[in-house]
Amino acid sequence: MSEMRTSLLGAALVAIGPITMALYTPAMPVLAEAFGTSQSMIKLTLTAYFAGFALTQLICGPLTDAFGRRPVTLAFLVLYLASTVVATFAPTIEWMIVARTLQGIGASVGVAVSRAIVRDQFTGQTSARIMNTIAMMLAIGPALAPTIGGVTLELFGWREIFWAMLIYGVVLLVVTQVAFRETNPYIDRANLRPRVLLHNYATLLRDPRYMQPSMLVGFGIGTIYTLASVLPFVLIDHVGLTPSQFGFGMMVQSGSFISGTIVTGFAMRRVDAIRLLPFGMTGMVAAAAALLASLSLFPPTFLGVMLPVGAFAFSLAMSLPSVTSAALQGFPRMAGAASALMGFLQFGAGLLGSLIIAALGNPLLGIILVPPAMLFIAVASYLLLGRVNARRVAAAGQG
Repeated sequence: MSEMRTSLLGAALVAIGPITMALYTPAMPVLAEAFGTSQSMIKLTLTAYFAGFALTQLICGPLTDAFGRRPVTLAFLVLYLASTVVATFAPTIEWMIVARTLQGIGASVGVAVSRAIVRDQFTGQTSARIMNTIAMMLAIGPALAPTIGGVTLELFGWREIFWAMLIYGVVLLVVTQVAFRETNPYIDRANLRPRVLLHNYATLLRDPRYMQPSMLVGFGIGTIYTLASVLPFVLIDHVGLTPSQFGFGMMVQSGSFISGTIVTGFAMRRVDAIRLLPFGMTGMVAAAAALLASLSLFPPTFLGVMLPVGAFAFSLAMSLPSVTSAALQGFPRMAGAASALMGFLQFGAGLLGSLIIAALGNPLLGIILVPPAMLFIAVASYLLLGRVNARRVAAAGQG
């Protein structure tokens, strides 16, 4: 497929996961009343989605290595549509939890396949450019979707939010059927054998060339998803925004990320993407410190929360293209597994962050402690694994 088609298809596929997660968040405070249940049970629907999405990554990627990217994508999208119908008409909170779990499983194909089809066809700066486009959608989804979800909730109701997901899923299924050309040149069903599967993942987990960028991507994007789970309660319950105001307020995050990807795109015309990474990581650490200081020292305000979040989103956008390409570059025969493990790390980090915040029982305390800690871990792990990789290369050179 051409660079343009790969960019657009990859962006559309990768967006389904974060859109399905974040479109729903403005309705979470309302759903407790609608189902006659507690906020903890409503938060469990988001946790169930995270779990289905993150865990399925680990099998979805190898499935695309074994059977091809296209047929696996179509099958998972059909599951996504069926589960969205169940969620739309869910009569109880238990049905909603089941539907959200299945939605997460179906949507997991987007992240795994979008990166793999880039690795199948492109390397270097071309790969980084496409990853920049895909990264834009990966972060715009959870940032822009609450705006749409909040407006839909106020104009219509919570069930119509799932109708919006259903429409997106149908359009994506049709586009995939028509425009997706198989890109995997190494289709091999042996990739699904348990021994091969475990060997592939063990190879990736032991290799600092893979883990160094993947940890930065995982905890960086995981912070986006953790914020999506806690910001509705902070901005609506503590700051006092309405659901629609919250949705529009989240455009600070999406606008900052879009700005970051635009700046990164222009910069990559002059310099290699990797040279932008130090600026991105420095910005992420500064944003984490600003969020921690703002909410620790002053009462919560919209600007006190969203200015650091916007700075983080801009900085993350500068970091993603180079590290995403670097993580996948050395593993052409297991690109699906490599992409899937990266997706597992980012949604696993998001799930872990959300669970810790839920366990704390205080959204304000959670946003003060957890997202900044995740960003510090992202940058620290990149620097430490970089040293491990450098020592490994030096030892190999001496040998």
